[in-house]
Amino acid sequence: MDWDKLRIFHAVAMAGSFTHAGDTLGLSQSAVSRQIRTLEDSLQTSLFNRHARGLILTDEGETLFETTKDVVSKIHVTEQKILEGTEIPRGNLIVTTTNSFGSTWMMHNIKKFMDKYPDIHVQMLIADEDYDLLTREADVAIRFHPTEHLDLIQKRIGTFHYNLYASPEYLNKFGWPQKAEDLDDHHLVTYGDLNTSPIEDIDWVLEAGAVKKRKPILEINNIYGVLQAIKAGIGIGSLPDYLVRGTTNITKILEDSQTHEFPAYFVYTQELRSSKRIAAFREFIEKEFKKSIF
Repeated sequence: MDWDKLRIFHAVAMAGSFTHAGDTLGLSQSAVSRQIRTLEDSLQTSLFNRHARGLILTDEGETLFETTKDVVSKIHVTEQKILEGTEIPRGNLIVTTTNSFGSTWMMHNIKKFMDKYPDIHVQMLIADEDYDLLTREADVAIRFHPTEHLDLIQKRIGTFHYNLYASPEYLNKFGWPQKAEDLDDHHLVTYGDLNTSPIEDIDWVLEAGAVKKRKPILEINNIYGVLQAIKAGIGIGSLPDYLVRGTTNITKILEDSQTHEFPAYFVYTQELRSSKRIAAFREFIEKEFKKSIF
């Protein structure tokens, strides 16, 4: 099997379409399709089922994809080891974290890291779903839940606080809750989609001091959306303090009794435990976290 064709196959399997794979590889859709067709002919089997929604791997395609993932991962690790042959941290660094944290705290602080390590090229993958570090979708993750994989290294690097917030408009109209039980009679905005929640027990407001079952007035599977809904006066919701710093038209409520803490973890693979760029980034994050007050 020709490695160039396998490389193209891997890109197509990752992208789910010839067009998107071509964009990644710098090839035309027709060139990618032609290479895949040649590979299938040489193996005398179909690797993809063609559907209107995209490409789906066949059983034979899945088998080949597992092998190419291992090969691509080993090549990536080898490439980075060669690049890191000097004492100066260098190479590519793919960092993944949640929407709210990545778009706020990370964007406020990452420039300092880039200035300090100009030979490290940083790529940020910001999403509430976890990228797979074991298949090299990212090099390092900052997560707000412990990892379930024993093959990953994780270090607790900080604690974040979530508090309840409402807009002055809402409080003027519906009044201030004086204790957690009062939330039974208020409009609540929650994250809702617990399958994609970046934080365990993110909708704790539905249980805090509850005397009767609470139902949110609005569910939004995006922390920024929750923030905007609270600012618009729709209801009361839980938000991380780092997200609301400097935000107007929002007020912290029940501050003395309803603060929840969530740990933050720095996660990477065993393969990268000796990586200079990982060590540099970990030291930077730990230092900046100590400066921050969460």
